[in-house]
Amino acid sequence: MSENSTVIYNGSCPICSAEVSAYRRQALAQGLPLEFTDLTQGDLAHFGLTADQAARRLYLVQGGQTYSGLDAFLRLWAVMPRYRWLARLFGLPLIRPVARRIYDHIAAPLLYAMHRRRQRR
Repeated sequence: MSENSTVIYNGSCPICSAEVSAYRRQALAQGLPLEFTDLTQGDLAHFGLTADQAARRLYLVQGGQTYSGLDAFLRLWAVMPRYRWLARLFGLPLIRPVARRIYDHIAAPLLYAMHRRRQRR
């Protein structure tokens, strides 16, 4: 990956924020061309997203394409030396569909529900 990629994440989510902080530290230490955009800190219109859309899952903008959910994680992990093994593991033909279902139907909705609860407070 030679061009910058942008990770769009929910900085108000303690789980998301902690995970992205680990990615950010490694990206800085390794000089990786990754940028991190907290959906709570800026306008996402130039990415074609609303804050509510971005709060529902992780997004990665790379090479003019926007990836979300497991696909975003796989692309992000693939360029990070410490996480490449996760990209290979979760990209396997038998694991990928199961991981996608877990992310799409359990993890992402749960994190989004927690986000909505935090917003109501």
